[in-house]
Amino acid sequence: MASFIYQARDASGRLINGDLEASDPQAAASTLMDRGLMVISIRAGASRKSGRKRRQGKVKAQDLVVFTRQLATMIDAGLPLVQSLTALEEQTESQTFKPVLRHVTEKVEQGHAFSEALADHPKVFNKLYVSMVEAGETGGLLSEIMDRLACYLEASARLKKKVKSAMTYPVIVCCVALGIALFLIIKVIPIFGNIYKDFGAQLPMPTQILIDISDAVRTYFLLTLVTVGAVIFALVKFKRSRRGTALWDRLKLRLPVFGKLVHKICISRFSRTFAALLRSGVPILETLHIVGQSSGNTVIESAVARAAASIEHGDNLAVALGQNPVFPPMLVRMISAGEQTGKVDVMLEKISDFYDEEIEATLAGLTSLIEPLLIVFLGVVVGSIVVCMFLPIFKLNQIVQF
Repeated sequence: MASFIYQARDASGRLINGDLEASDPQAAASTLMDRGLMVISIRAGASRKSGRKRRQGKVKAQDLVVFTRQLATMIDAGLPLVQSLTALEEQTESQTFKPVLRHVTEKVEQGHAFSEALADHPKVFNKLYVSMVEAGETGGLLSEIMDRLACYLEASARLKKKVKSAMTYPVIVCCVALGIALFLIIKVIPIFGNIYKDFGAQLPMPTQILIDISDAVRTYFLLTLVTVGAVIFALVKFKRSRRGTALWDRLKLRLPVFGKLVHKICISRFSRTFAALLRSGVPILETLHIVGQSSGNTVIESAVARAAASIEHGDNLAVALGQNPVFPPMLVRMISAGEQTGKVDVMLEKISDFYDEEIEATLAGLTSLIEPLLIVFLGVVVGSIVVCMFLPIFKLNQIVQF
C-alpha cells in the first residue's frame, strides 16, 4: 500500500484536503468517489505508518462516547458502515481522533472487518470495545451492539464524572492550604523571627521549631523542591510497577471511608461490563478475562482470574465468584438466581444500577461531610502557624529580658 495526498470537493462544494492509502492512484480515486467526493488532484505522499504512530495520542472519553452513539444511530438508520465512518471522521474536531478514524475507514474500505480495524488502535478502542464489535459483526447485530456499547460508555463516563467532581473541591482546598502555609513560612515567619531575636531569651518550643523550619526551607528551597519532586517521582514510578499497583489497589480497598466507595465503584464497573459482554454474545471465559482487565483494580482482577479457573474446572459462575470475599453476597446470590432463570445479564445490570445509586448517595454524603472538615483542616493549618508565631507575644513578660 502507498500513501496518496488528495484534494477533492464534497457534495456541497467544500474543498477537502487529506491523505489515504491505496494500491495505486486509480484505486485512490475510486475510493474517494465512493465516498461521494469529486477528485481534483492526487499525488504520492510519504508513508504514514510512522507518522500515525507519532501523532496518535490520547483520545478523550467524551469523543469516544459521541462517536459510538452517533455511529450506532447512523447504522440503525440504514447508512453503510464506510459512509458513516467517513461522515464521523469529517465531523470530529479532535485532531487526535481524526487520523484514527481515517485509518479505520480505509481498512474497512479495503475489506477488513470493522473489529479488526479497531484493534489496530488499542489505546483508543480497548479489548472490551473490540470484542463487543466483533460479536456484533459475527451475529449480524452491529447496530444493536453499538447502541449497547454507547449506553455502557455513557454510564461509565457519567460515574467517572461524578467521582471526579466530588474529589475536585478537596484537592483545591488542600492546594490552597499548602499555598498559604508556604507563603507564611517563606515570607511572614522570617519577619517575626527577626523581631524575636531582639528579645534575647529562649522562645517557646513550637515557635522555635516553626522558625527553624522556615530557615531551612528558605536556605535549601531548591534542594527541598528537588527532594520533594524526587520522592513524588519515585512514588509514582513505584505505583506504576506491578508490585506497586497491587499494593496501592489493596490499600485503596482498606481505607476507612473511601475504601467502601472504591469497592462499590469496582463492583459496579465489573457488573456493567459483564452484562454488556454477555448480552453481546462474547464467550464466558473471554468475558471474564476482559472484565478482570477493565475492573480498575488488581485485587478484583485476581479474583476474576481465579473465578475463571474455577469455571474451567466445572463450577458455575455464582459458586466461582462466591469463593472470594471481594464479591458481595448480594452479587453472588443475584447471579445464582440469574443462572437459574437464564437472565444473568439482567441481574448484573440490576446490580450495577443498585451500586450506581449507592455510589451517588455515598458521594453526596461525603461531599456534605468533607466541606466542613476541609474548612476545619484549613483553619487548623493556618491557625496553628499563626498561634505559634504569636505565642511569644502571649508570654511577653516571661521571655523579654530587660
